[in-house]
Amino acid sequence: HKEDSPFLSTSDSASKRNDYYDKNLALFEEELDIRPKVSSLLSRLVSYTNVTQGAKEHEEAESADASRRQSPNMGTLMGVYLPCLQNIFGVILFLRLTWIVGTAGVVQSFLIVLMCCSCTMLTAISMSAIATNGVVPAGGAYFMISRSLGPEFGGAVGLCFYLGTTFAAAMYILGAIEIFLKYLIPQAAIFHPADIHAGSGAMLNNMRVYGTICLSLMAVVVFVGVKYVNKFASLFLACVIISIVSIYAGAVKSIFLPPEFPICMLGNRTLVRDLFDVCGKTVVVGNDTIPSQLWKNFCSSENSSSAHCDEYFLHNNITEIQGIPGLASGIIKENLWGDYMEKGQILEKGSLPSVDVHGSMETFGFYVSADIATSFTLLVGIFFPSATGIMAGSNRSGDLRDAQKSIPIGTILAITTTSLVCILFAVGSTDIIFGDAVSKNLVVGTLSWPSPWVIVIGSFFSTVGAGLQSLTGAPRLLQAIAKDNIILFLRVFGHGKANGEPTWALLLTGLIAELGILIASLDMVAPILSMFFLMCYLFVNLACAVQTLLRTPNWRPRFRYYHWALSFLGMSMCLALMFISSWYYAIVAMGIAGMIYKYIEYQGAEKEWGDGIRGLSLSAARYALLRLEAGPPHTKNWRPQLLVLLKLDEDLHVKYPRMLTFASQLKAGKGLTIVGSVIQGNFLECYGETQASEQVRNMMEIERVKGFCQVVVASKVREGIAHLIQSCGLGGMKHNTVVMGWPYGWRQSEDPRAWKSFINTVRCTTAAHLALMVPKNVSFYPSNHERFSDGYIDVWWIVHDGGMLMLLPFLLKQHKVWRKCKMRIFTVAQMDDNSIQMKKDLATFLYQLRLEAEVEVVEMHDSDISAYTYERTLMMEQRSQMLKQMRLSMWSHYSLLMGSLYSDEEEETIEVLPEKNQMTWTSEKIEAERRNRSKQEQELECHHCTLSTLYLAQSSRFYFLCFYNRPI
Repeated sequence: HKEDSPFLSTSDSASKRNDYYDKNLALFEEELDIRPKVSSLLSRLVSYTNVTQGAKEHEEAESADASRRQSPNMGTLMGVYLPCLQNIFGVILFLRLTWIVGTAGVVQSFLIVLMCCSCTMLTAISMSAIATNGVVPAGGAYFMISRSLGPEFGGAVGLCFYLGTTFAAAMYILGAIEIFLKYLIPQAAIFHPADIHAGSGAMLNNMRVYGTICLSLMAVVVFVGVKYVNKFASLFLACVIISIVSIYAGAVKSIFLPPEFPICMLGNRTLVRDLFDVCGKTVVVGNDTIPSQLWKNFCSSENSSSAHCDEYFLHNNITEIQGIPGLASGIIKENLWGDYMEKGQILEKGSLPSVDVHGSMETFGFYVSADIATSFTLLVGIFFPSATGIMAGSNRSGDLRDAQKSIPIGTILAITTTSLVCILFAVGSTDIIFGDAVSKNLVVGTLSWPSPWVIVIGSFFSTVGAGLQSLTGAPRLLQAIAKDNIILFLRVFGHGKANGEPTWALLLTGLIAELGILIASLDMVAPILSMFFLMCYLFVNLACAVQTLLRTPNWRPRFRYYHWALSFLGMSMCLALMFISSWYYAIVAMGIAGMIYKYIEYQGAEKEWGDGIRGLSLSAARYALLRLEAGPPHTKNWRPQLLVLLKLDEDLHVKYPRMLTFASQLKAGKGLTIVGSVIQGNFLECYGETQASEQVRNMMEIERVKGFCQVVVASKVREGIAHLIQSCGLGGMKHNTVVMGWPYGWRQSEDPRAWKSFINTVRCTTAAHLALMVPKNVSFYPSNHERFSDGYIDVWWIVHDGGMLMLLPFLLKQHKVWRKCKMRIFTVAQMDDNSIQMKKDLATFLYQLRLEAEVEVVEMHDSDISAYTYERTLMMEQRSQMLKQMRLSMWSHYSLLMGSLYSDEEEETIEVLPEKNQMTWTSEKIEAERRNRSKQEQELECHHCTLSTLYLAQSSRFYFLCFYNRPI
């Protein structure tokens, strides 16, 4: 006979196996709810995902053939390398790099390319470390930063990344329209300049109209189906690769056979080519020499003898030079250094002869002039978008066969390839004299081989494809942020079509991109998205640096070639490039990110992603606590660290919430606040601790008390209070002051537990050498929303020094509730004292303490003070004598004292000393002392308190506060 076992997979035992699990595993039902079985746990880990469906999965969900999701099968080449190439190579490479080289020169343009590529390379190293630290969900930089630095940083930088991607779509569309209107079909322009002096206003309007139309068409394509965008992705990538290859082929060809690219010069000034047909002042027609179109442009008459011509035109010759002389011509020496120009400045070639004669302002429109003012910082901001796009591989991590291997290799190789291409492209374009379109042809297109149309058409389709990719990715990034529910006003953008397509997010993306289209200038939009991408890369480096320095146990990236110094260097470069590009754009971008951060922090992000900022706070707190352990605090650094003892009712609600109000009004001390309470019962059987802690925390939030909550379960309340007084706090962050309420109705109550608990707390506080504050009439304390227009805070300074006694009203006056109240200090003088001099001395003392208060001296008879001082002195003498006789050490005396606090006798008397050494404070003595108070003292005190709002007095370490319920 073979026993049935739940571990044997046989069909006969299937039903019995189920019964076995039902009966035997029922013992572990509660544990299985928390900890799933190993098999199901491994299955969930393998299929783990933390994002919404991507564009590809959306289209698969719409298809009937996609009933089962295909497993990821993309490798490094198709999944990371080529997508990064397609995103990095873009409109700046084809339209602006030759202009940047021609303006900045070889040296500075090489520095610009090196700075931007180094920044992205360092960022890629940090990103690779984060991406290989476990399973990385799709979503790019947003998920990396949010899961590494927390929801506040993640939301702020995620929105910046979204805005950067959206403005990138606008930049690509503007680039496509510029290629279309300038180099493909110039006749399609709707607006035309009225004359040559009209400037570029007509062109900007054309860009706005055609850009809006193009954006609308692209948004419709993305809305109808992303599968059409994915189908054309390979075509767009092929256009990019073919265009780059043709440029390098043309550069090699120019060494042996430079292309024809004539430039007409008047003196050393460059002329606009499309305003004339022949580069000369005259033209020969048959046997006659007649003025050319250039003559007509610069002269008022065709008759050379009587014409009034421009002075510069008359004194300078017209020459035609080769625009692309080739690498072998040695032109690279002339282009080593930059020549930055102001807006409207004429483009000149310094090596040509020129007669320096001021020409007429009316003829300036015939020269090629600068459209914008150029500088090194502006060129950095314009070029940097051509180095972005390194997140394309991490965005596809869900489709990769081995993301932890493919992302680092593919991204770093792609950045290396594009960096070499840009550097070689910059060097290869130095054989161009003027890096601008001084004719109707695209300069880089003229350099390409076999035909300029390869570059024109290829660059057009590549920019259109990049724009479509941006319009596809930006809405999904916004949808991911909205679905994380960390920014409340973005919740609506988390919804979309039935298959999850982000319809509302696409609409918002289109509206924001339209703002970039309305700017209508590629050179103005590029620095804007540079700021947002640099902000994103900065925090990627910060996330890697923080995780590396914290050395958290879960930080184990498979990518080993990273270091915190490299991350900090990358972060510093990002910050430097932000302010180099445009300091005011950098401030605006940081301001936007800061406002989003504070908004998420204010709303209270409920996400717990195990972020590094929390770990950084933990490390900083640990370091600070270890430093605080070095020694006791200096007097200048002393501040009240409060332990507020609260009483809970039967429903575990705070019985006197005004105790927390009082604690919050002392927050000007910037000290520690611990709110403690005791639940009577057995810890192993009591389940009310969690509920009580939640109730106390909610009340602390309502009363705006920033501190910690500690709820203790004890068999007796006095034992719990003793535990709180002894054990609350950590290291140097321990309480030095206990706050508890005055026992109500203890005179009339027959139950002695109220006053015994109070006396026990006083004794525990005294034994722990802590200060004790006892507010009376705490239910009448003003709330944080009330304001006193007048009133007094009275301090009665009797016998003891008034250090903390004067600090408390000062801290209260910092709060808006007590700010308009005045402070009065009453000190006691004997009949033979000089009251006038005492008042002056006290006023001087307050002045030196920088406290503003009224000083009053109250004269009392010697008998009123001597009884108290005599008894206190006698107590100290008897205690010293008793300790000598019993030869008790301080430690044994402390143990004896604390042992009495944990006595099981409920009716135990409060004396702990032997009967023969009892103190003289008997009940008869106390009653006699009460009767000995003079009527004069009572009358003075009552007279002053009639105008008082808050009354403070002190006895040893005991601070008594009484609130008088006066109209506000």
